[in-house]
Amino acid sequence: MNNTRFATIIHILTLLAKFPGQWMSSEWIAESININPVIVRKELAVLHQLGWVQSKKGKEGGTMLQVSSCEITMADIFNAVKNPHVLGKKNNGTNPKCPIGKEINTELEKLFDSTDDVVVSFLKNKSLKDFVDQFN
Repeated sequence: MNNTRFATIIHILTLLAKFPGQWMSSEWIAESININPVIVRKELAVLHQLGWVQSKKGKEGGTMLQVSSCEITMADIFNAVKNPHVLGKKNNGTNPKCPIGKEINTELEKLFDSTDDVVVSFLKNKSLKDFVDQFN
């Protein structure tokens, strides 16, 4: 649960949505987030695969949002980068002879799935545009 990918992708998309039609370099984006540009380029590759951004190489190149910020929900972003479960991982190798150990992962799976469903349900009603509009 110590993953910053969701926050990083939202930061990138917020910058791109706030400055539509402008090519933004990974270095400039990285400076805003205060991270290495390599991490930004890795996340931009994910966004490119989703069809949300377009990129142009060269000195005047960069990345720009390709779809409207109204079309991207926070749930879309979450699903693009989420770990298997919001609550983390189950313990592998629990003791099958223990009455708790032999059943806990089945019950945790139900809990994890339900929690993921609640998070996605909440996030699907919030668009990237809604988020971006908070910034003047």
